[in-house]
Amino acid sequence: MTNHNQQLFDASLKVIPGGVNSPVRAFRSVGGTPLFFQRGQGAYVWDAEGKRYTDYVGSWGPMIVGHCHPEVVKAVQDAAAKGLGFGAPTEGELEIAELLCKLLPSLEMVRLVSSGTEATMSAIRLARGFTGRSRIVKFEGCYHGHSDGLLVKAGSGALTFGQPSSSGVPAEIAALTTVLDYNDAEGLERAFAEFGHEIAAVIVEPVAGNMNLVAPHPAFLQALRKLCTQHGSVLILDEVMTGFRVGLQGAQGHYHIQPDLVTLGKVMGGGLPAAAFGGRRDIMQCLAPLGSVYQAGTLSGNPLAVAAGLATLKLVQAPGFYEHLIELATELTIGLTIAARKHGVPFCAQSVGGMFGLYFSNNLPTSYQEVMSCDKLSFNRFFHAMLEHGVYLAPSAYEAGFVSAAHTVADIEATIAAADKVFTNW
Repeated sequence: MTNHNQQLFDASLKVIPGGVNSPVRAFRSVGGTPLFFQRGQGAYVWDAEGKRYTDYVGSWGPMIVGHCHPEVVKAVQDAAAKGLGFGAPTEGELEIAELLCKLLPSLEMVRLVSSGTEATMSAIRLARGFTGRSRIVKFEGCYHGHSDGLLVKAGSGALTFGQPSSSGVPAEIAALTTVLDYNDAEGLERAFAEFGHEIAAVIVEPVAGNMNLVAPHPAFLQALRKLCTQHGSVLILDEVMTGFRVGLQGAQGHYHIQPDLVTLGKVMGGGLPAAAFGGRRDIMQCLAPLGSVYQAGTLSGNPLAVAAGLATLKLVQAPGFYEHLIELATELTIGLTIAARKHGVPFCAQSVGGMFGLYFSNNLPTSYQEVMSCDKLSFNRFFHAMLEHGVYLAPSAYEAGFVSAAHTVADIEATIAAADKVFTNW
């Protein structure tokens, strides 16, 4: 008998390309039918069949305080009662801008937008306008949204200019993006030596989370800052995922690196569409209406999203919040690794703040190529087996996972016990 998830997916296929509104939701990477969720509460979500899952996706990161936190819900309800949007300034926009600048020392000014893609696209335009240069550098395996210049894959050599990784992206635009290896400080130095005078900006996920989780080498981050400073290029930290996720000051605070521009999203919206980009005052003042770099958005600073973000950012400032989050993520990754290796399964895991990565490999990956060498088929098998046990992980071997403050030690222990059962029958 066809279940309700399947029925909804079949109907969606008729009116939505691929049946989903974001590709990874389609389960193409792991196979099977995607789950349609009806509701969430705390650390749990329920699908269209009414089955409960312990959620380690958390809407891909934003749900750091859990689903339907009463303070966040009340803040949104109160804001909605006053109006859903005005297309004009509100005091809430000022409040969240001031808070972002207070929490992240690198932010002197900030502009609110509605999505991470919009934030990174705008930051790159701003960097180009500020420097008068056209070339940008990104790193293979890092994802910065779906704007044309960022949907670029690496060429055949370390210094080869990028090629489009999506139909519809003109080769002429992709050619302005150079793709290097993540964590390769020497490759970065060679690139700057060859065409540093052309580079408007280097954009990087300080902790890669879109090729699974890959932690940065300290020397790599130091090289980024040093070379951008030497060559007058703008260093953009894409903290859409890591911002307020790996710590109250994001990855920049965790690793003590000072960017020129920062992009934010996910947690700062508390589950609603909100994002931002900001940084040095002299760069930000190039934005219209002060400067000649144009950026605009009808729904930027939407009062409901701002309210959810403010409520969430208030909660994460509670004493011990991140210590608790780190303990949960650490216990999860250690427990899963012990369970796998006890049964002879090649497996390892790691976490940074409230993010974690699972790899069917004997060694933690440090680059895109090493991630790609992990056993994807084993991950797919593990994903579906854990789903049967009521554990919802990211439906891809190339995505980071997330714990929330709503998870309990009992949730983590139950997840590890489920994995132990899975590995027993491996």
